[in-house]
Amino acid sequence: MKLSGKVAIVTGGAMGNGLGIVKTFLRYGARVIVIDYSNKLTESLKSQDNPMLIGYQADLREKEVIEAIIKDIIDKFGKIDILVNNAGIAKLERFLDMDDVVRDTHFDINIKGTWNITKAVLPFMIKNKYGKIVNLSSVTGPMVADTGEVAYATTKAALLGFTKSLAMEVVNDNINVNAIMPGYILTPMVEGIALDTDKSNPNSVIDGIAAGIPMGRLGTIEELGELAAFLASDESSYITGQGIVIDGGSTLPETKSVGV
Repeated sequence: MKLSGKVAIVTGGAMGNGLGIVKTFLRYGARVIVIDYSNKLTESLKSQDNPMLIGYQADLREKEVIEAIIKDIIDKFGKIDILVNNAGIAKLERFLDMDDVVRDTHFDINIKGTWNITKAVLPFMIKNKYGKIVNLSSVTGPMVADTGEVAYATTKAALLGFTKSLAMEVVNDNINVNAIMPGYILTPMVEGIALDTDKSNPNSVIDGIAAGIPMGRLGTIEELGELAAFLASDESSYITGQGIVIDGGSTLPETKSVGV
């Protein structure tokens, strides 16, 4: 129960990686608050059937709404120990074909959404001289990329820079800021990328992804949840400003043709 007594916020926790994090945090004893604009939020909350779990349906782009939610959480529970900035989108589209709306939606949700809620939560962590912030970056952008990922890759690289710089600003306030850099985890987002790639046979895309991963499979949301729980716990007390890769070894191969 390494998160027992902790109050944690998970953005985008209604599905995918966020849901994996929510499930793991609950199992380790945390009180979890999900903030998500998905209509699946109510269904996800009911499926967990846990009195330690509540949710708010909100758009992270609406700064005033987020500030009001954070105030309500503080009024209810008195503190926020953990913030997991998981909410994000990924839409494949080639750079020259992409209009400004698609670009700005990526930037507004993936970067500005993280910025907005972190800025609302951080003063309470500083006041309590304790906090764990976990940002969901990616291997896409900082390490690798495929065609059509320019907007997504740009935002995920930005989140790694955000993580490192913010970690320096709050290190003396007993606040750790780290990033998770997933490779391919089997989530609705990845299924959407597969559909963007091959609408007639998205499963073949998933199979192709798995074939290129040394472990031969995509990761699970529960495996990612375990890493998030480690970074959100006091077990990670001497780690800050880092991007931790979880990718089944997908970024290891130098080529597909060389080796004995």
